[in-house]
Amino acid sequence: MSAPPQRLRVDELLPAVASVVANEADMIADMANIAAMVFEALPDLNWAGFYIWKEGQLVLGPFQGRVACTRIACGRGVCGTVAQERRTLVVPDVHAFPGHIACDAASASEIVVPVIAGDRLLGVLDIDSPVPDRFSDADRIMLEKIVDLLVQAITAGAAGNGGIPL
Repeated sequence: MSAPPQRLRVDELLPAVASVVANEADMIADMANIAAMVFEALPDLNWAGFYIWKEGQLVLGPFQGRVACTRIACGRGVCGTVAQERRTLVVPDVHAFPGHIACDAASASEIVVPVIAGDRLLGVLDIDSPVPDRFSDADRIMLEKIVDLLVQAITAGAAGNGGIPL
């Protein structure tokens, strides 16, 4: 799939992700494209990307935005908490979140969605905004659906097409 001729709109995001990951089982390739599409389509973001679960910690993966924290311990900050609890967190004010890690001081709100295949944590999708209380329940639902599409793509290819063996 080639890039669309105009800026991707929010209402086009879910079908665009579905189209891009439909025939690609490589997790890194899919994460890179998803990060780019989310960063382009959702307004008021300053960071969109993935942290990948490796050896008991989150390691920086594909992203769009400013330089980010490279490693995050399980249970630390919003991303580490999501990795530990394996549930989406919407944080309207990151400065009020205990132990928040300020990779970019401009971030004011955040949403983090766990990437889970079966019972295995693969990583997290992390989205930051400089706008307080930026993320709605509709955003949460859409981003969880995007993560579901990612997991379906990489697990479908696990049988020898570059996917993640489970």
